[in-house]
Amino acid sequence: MRAHPTRRQARREVYRTSGPACRRPWWGWRLYTASVGLTDAIQGPALKLHQQLYERSDGRVGHRLIGVPTLLLRSTGRRSGASRCNALVYAADGADYALVASNGGSDHAPGWLFNVRAQPAVEIQIGRKRSPGTARVLEPGDADYDRLWRLVNDNNHGRYDAYQQGTARPIPLVVVSPA
Repeated sequence: MRAHPTRRQARREVYRTSGPACRRPWWGWRLYTASVGLTDAIQGPALKLHQQLYERSDGRVGHRLIGVPTLLLRSTGRRSGASRCNALVYAADGADYALVASNGGSDHAPGWLFNVRAQPAVEIQIGRKRSPGTARVLEPGDADYDRLWRLVNDNNHGRYDAYQQGTARPIPLVVVSPA
């Protein structure tokens, strides 16, 4: 019996399993990366790097680094009480800012959405300007949802429509009103 599978067996195993949550052996990661594409493999680390640059430069770098306007949303953890920070694409609607709780099209809502629902007092940072605000969640079917969805989706080059088609959960919007 072989200690390690052949390359063909490894490839079959990688394609047989599905989803990023599946446990893959050390010999399958390279094949898995090739199967999902280079863009998907680097997207997560690139977005984390973007957020770190935005935070550490205090907004000097990061507002438009990925080609769309981005803000930093600081919220309070609903269970831990710790300050949490997320870099999010936004669209301005008058004095308010519309955010999409898409989590990259995942079937699970992002953690910051639960924090905002539990504690709507937030802080936003756009570039170097910080301001306190109040967040409210809009679900599909709410009065302004369709108008704001079109606004933020057009601002992000239609990505959110693709995210919504790829998941069964309705993707909510969060509207932050600066104080």
